[in-house]
Amino acid sequence: MKKFSQKVLQIVKKIPKGKTLTYKEVAKRAGRPEAYRAVGSVLKKNKNPEIPCHRVIRSDKDVGGFNQGRNKKISLLKKEGFFIKKGKIF
Repeated sequence: MKKFSQKVLQIVKKIPKGKTLTYKEVAKRAGRPEAYRAVGSVLKKNKNPEIPCHRVIRSDKDVGGFNQGRNKKISLLKKEGFFIKKGKIF
């Protein structure tokens, strides 16, 4: 799992401001397309502020969870220019 975790964090670190990836897209890029729930677990444990975990969202466009709280994630995404309504990103 450690190699997978490192891959996930490297992928997420490269998501530019104003862009998002889904948990499933991150899993696919990390070489384990069905491990999208594991991606969420890796990100939940991340404490490195240089890794923009808030830029990873659910496939249904819901913002999903965040280790600093869902409201903080929404706030960060709004600062980057995303429109969010009822927890969904547009």
